[in-house]
Amino acid sequence: MPSKNKKTWRDQAYDPAVAKARERKQRFATSSGIEIDPLYAPEHDVGGELSQRIGFPGEAPFTRGVYPSMYRSRAWTIRQYAGFGTARETNQRFRSLLKRGQHGLSVAFDLPTQMGLDSDSPLALGEVGRVGVAIDTVDDMAALLDQIPLESVSTSMTINATASILLAMYCVVHEERGGKRSELSGTVQNDILKEYIARGTYIFPPAPSMRIITDMFAWTSREMPNWNPISISGYHIREAGSTAAQEIAFTLADGIAYVAAGVAAGLAVDDFAPRLSFFFNVHNNLFEEVAKFRAARRMWAHVMRERFGAKHDDSLKLRFHSQTAGSTLTAQQPENNAARVALQALAAVLGGTQSLHTNSLDEALGLPSEAASHLALRTQQIILEETGVADTIDPLGGSYFVESLTDALEAKATAIMDEIDRRGGMIQAIEAGFPQREIERASYEFQKQLESGEEKVVGLNAYTEDTGVETPVFRVDPKLEKEQVTAVVQRRAARDNARVQTALAKIENAARGTDNLMPHILEAVSARTTIGEICTTLATVFGKHREGARA
Repeated sequence: MPSKNKKTWRDQAYDPAVAKARERKQRFATSSGIEIDPLYAPEHDVGGELSQRIGFPGEAPFTRGVYPSMYRSRAWTIRQYAGFGTARETNQRFRSLLKRGQHGLSVAFDLPTQMGLDSDSPLALGEVGRVGVAIDTVDDMAALLDQIPLESVSTSMTINATASILLAMYCVVHEERGGKRSELSGTVQNDILKEYIARGTYIFPPAPSMRIITDMFAWTSREMPNWNPISISGYHIREAGSTAAQEIAFTLADGIAYVAAGVAAGLAVDDFAPRLSFFFNVHNNLFEEVAKFRAARRMWAHVMRERFGAKHDDSLKLRFHSQTAGSTLTAQQPENNAARVALQALAAVLGGTQSLHTNSLDEALGLPSEAASHLALRTQQIILEETGVADTIDPLGGSYFVESLTDALEAKATAIMDEIDRRGGMIQAIEAGFPQREIERASYEFQKQLESGEEKVVGLNAYTEDTGVETPVFRVDPKLEKEQVTAVVQRRAARDNARVQTALAKIENAARGTDNLMPHILEAVSARTTIGEICTTLATVFGKHREGARA
């Protein structure tokens, strides 16, 4: 039963929450000594209009936040996305970031790893370790995580088509150290539908890809209760050029498809829905971004209750990671990107994010340098410790402007989702090219506005300069690719290849049947089977996806 006013919310939700997780500070106050309440709302909600429309933090429909005490008790998880070269180099970057106060890991994988190719594949030439870390076997994963206590660090892995294999590697590394997989916490992105829409790192066709995902839902719900088996991603949809309303609509429609697939596979919705997570972009329009997050939370709560009959409140919560918008960064006057990132990060916090990555100012030029990555980390810490925005919950809630924007975005996104339903659901809409076309149209319209000067980007088409600050560009040493290729060849020669072939045969049999694939993938990973060998075996059963022409 939702609270009727601020007092009942405080008594029934907030106080019990802080009894379990005490507040971060003994006293929340401004520099003038003004005490800061945990929440601002009318003391007496006449007619219940406020509680019905936007509710209270920690209560459905979660417009004002998914937890009663939000950042008053615990800050969002501060993550910095990193990965380049071999596992050894990336491990050094991770340890440096953790030493400087980062809360959790966020792993970027190179393109061959994302596409299920070994580093010595001819198709991987020139791409090994270039846009992320190269991982061929569990030994690479062990080097990536060297001296990092996995039982106490939350790890996010931005990986999709090969997510099941990378998750298996993560588990095996921890277990070979003597740990238990049940104590691990983190997320694999594992959102293949947005790959068909906006990004392109798919391997298998939609149907078998969805089967792998539902196998992971079932397996993690039993084996890894603190792990999020999917991060349903609007980030890349927005990077491809969508509007904020489209980002909400297409992301939630993907989420609906995943929940429906889980239910169709025989899973009870309340068994797996609480571990679903989301991933959103944070763009430049501060108020629209805050409203976007609030609208998405409210919409998802209604979807889960009304469409899927979820009973548990945890099944209704839209918990999300956010990342500042890479597409907004400019190579011109790159120092300006620090200001963009700070304002975007502020919007994420005001909107109630659970986890945040801040881009580095040099990412329009290349991979982030260590110095730029540290500045991006400090940006989050300054927002948390110095601005006061984390001292009260949903500080923009009740603003005439923000509430109006929240309602308007919900209406626009709902209209798009209704159109997807009319087309038979998200998978059918993707196959027909509907979301792809809509994103292309939105991107084209923005580009026209940019070229006409109607939309202004500082340093790009406004306030331009002939000279700017020289920004050093971080480059991956080309010799690291040769090292990685040599390593994977040597590991194949040193392992028990009979054990590998037995494990691969079990994966093929499971793929042809109905067995959950995860235990067989774990066995193969333990045998030092490579990511390429596992994907090739699955492709013999599932085939490979080829995008068709769209009208």
